[in-house]
Amino acid sequence: MPSQTLFPISSSYLLPPKSSTEMMFKPPLIYDDPSTTTLLLLDDDHSVKPLLSRASSFNGAVTPNGESTGLHQNRRRRSNSDNCLSAASPDGTNGNGQQTIGQEVSHAAAETFLLTRLFLKLLSYLGVGYRWITRFLALGCYAFLLMPGFIQVGYYYFFSPHVRRSIVYGDQPRNRLDLYLPKNSNGGPKPVVAFVTGGAWIIGYKAWGSLLGQQLSERDIIVACIDYRNFPQGSISDMVKDASSGISFICNHIAEYGGDPDRIYLMGQSAGAHIAACALVDQVVKESGEGDSVSWSSSQINAYFGLSGGYNLLSLVDHFHSRGLYRSIFLSIMEGEESLKQFSPELVVQDPNLKHIVARLPPIILFHGTADYSIPSDASKCFAETLQRLGGKAEVILYEGKTHTDLFLQDPMRGGKDEMFEDIVSVVMGDNQEVVGKSVDRRRLVPEFMLKLAHWVSPF
Repeated sequence: MPSQTLFPISSSYLLPPKSSTEMMFKPPLIYDDPSTTTLLLLDDDHSVKPLLSRASSFNGAVTPNGESTGLHQNRRRRSNSDNCLSAASPDGTNGNGQQTIGQEVSHAAAETFLLTRLFLKLLSYLGVGYRWITRFLALGCYAFLLMPGFIQVGYYYFFSPHVRRSIVYGDQPRNRLDLYLPKNSNGGPKPVVAFVTGGAWIIGYKAWGSLLGQQLSERDIIVACIDYRNFPQGSISDMVKDASSGISFICNHIAEYGGDPDRIYLMGQSAGAHIAACALVDQVVKESGEGDSVSWSSSQINAYFGLSGGYNLLSLVDHFHSRGLYRSIFLSIMEGEESLKQFSPELVVQDPNLKHIVARLPPIILFHGTADYSIPSDASKCFAETLQRLGGKAEVILYEGKTHTDLFLQDPMRGGKDEMFEDIVSVVMGDNQEVVGKSVDRRRLVPEFMLKLAHWVSPF
């Protein structure tokens, strides 16, 4: 049976090529314009078959003046729809400042489509060998076992009036962030946690932080979950640039949402911990230089929280390869082997010309589970030891027997008191003993036996 390859392709590929040779050797391009991109299937005989279209199908004749009747009808329907929306409310809401149910459903459908596309990208770039077949089966079982929790968190994400979704912070694709606001708006400006989600640099998405956002907002803390371009839409420098832009937006605009610009904490999980650390170190380097323009200051970051992150890529390449994130793919994400040192915060701070930047870094607090096989806990321990040796303020908190996802997903879904969550609150709200000492018994989202099974089958 001939092998098949999935790849995203622009409508420009549908034009007839000048020659078969030109078609075969045309360099691969990646398009992310949702109006023109279609997912195609390429067989060994070079025949192209549409597999998944991201644009509406086109039907309609052409009028004598050169305009498509289908396009004309679409315009009429869109015009009528716009008129109906404007008649309901000038700002496109139901008149109470909230989106209508139709808009919510439309947004949920768009989010679901994006997640499906991310999943297909992951498949196409990782390949589907025996190892990945077993991993995806395990992932399916894992997601099924946690589904009761995902449904409840998803409902909160889409329908809570305290969640502001997809706030634009930049001009690049996916430059959006979600804000989780406390129910209690009294008591002055709130502390803020700027959170960069994980996803192996390939499937990161801002909604991954909804459980953390819900938890912290219940304790009077604003959470901003920053989205960013993933591979192959962008490489590591694009991800760091996006994260930095998101942090800049938070530093400069969070007061408009009730946040305190002088009490901002930066946090990342897994790949997001690496990206956030790179953005922070890069910002300090810029501030130490001469003539570099900056849009935010590292002095606004009160502390950095790194959850299950990796900070020395040179020591992790082979480990990632053995776990299925193959070396060739990883080096493509990181822009080549020569760039690994540049995007390894642990190595950057040891550069003889940059050692002075350590003193400018905020306190670094790293959380890691000792049973984490995706990124070993030694990654956090080594980074903390390096910073301490150079005179920086750093500590690592280890959680015995916890895996890569236990701290971020299973434990919060268990309900009751969450150890790592309380450690974060104690740092952020350290001057507010009333909040720190407040006993919060969160309700259970998933039965215990399902959480234990999820821990056992987790592919992470």
